[in-house]
Amino acid sequence: MSEKVFNAEELAKYNGQNGQPAYVAIDQTVYDVSDKAAWAGGKHHGNLAGQELTQIIDGQSPHGRRVLKDLPVVGTYQA
Repeated sequence: MSEKVFNAEELAKYNGQNGQPAYVAIDQTVYDVSDKAAWAGGKHHGNLAGQELTQIIDGQSPHGRRVLKDLPVVGTYQA
């Protein structure tokens, strides 16, 4: 099975709203955050699922990228 490739429009569909899964892109990798309580409703500390958040996780997140290792990878991101 080939890996799914997301662009900004496709990724935006996975915003954790209305029964949709919640996905975020970090450094061209798309992660599923749906099962994380911190991302309930597709929102986490003012950030929204369905977006590319590399600058946020690197520049503003207190936990940084260490949380990514526990997340399922669902595809790649190409702007």
